[in-house]
Amino acid sequence: MASTTRTGADRYFAQRASEPGYDDAYAEARRRVDAIDRLVRALDDRREELGLSKAELARRAELAPEAVRRLFSVDSPNPTIGTLTALADALGLELVPQRRKAG
Repeated sequence: MASTTRTGADRYFAQRASEPGYDDAYAEARRRVDAIDRLVRALDDRREELGLSKAELARRAELAPEAVRRLFSVDSPNPTIGTLTALADALGLELVPQRRKAG
């Protein structure tokens, strides 16, 4: 039978989950992570649509190739707005803020 030993991180988050406001804070953090993920996926989809390698995109955006490669390959990217803008420019896209849908 598999062990059910919990890590320190498991115990920490279990304790935090019982605190007032935790669910709201978690939901907000999750929304932000999902928004970044959607944006990065949209940039990568456009890169593929144009037939650009990650190295070529990095060159066009004047970014380090390893930074672009990492952005499109890590599970939870956290790019700067400068990086996103450079990539969007190189892909012929604009970053346009819009109101969130209610709900």
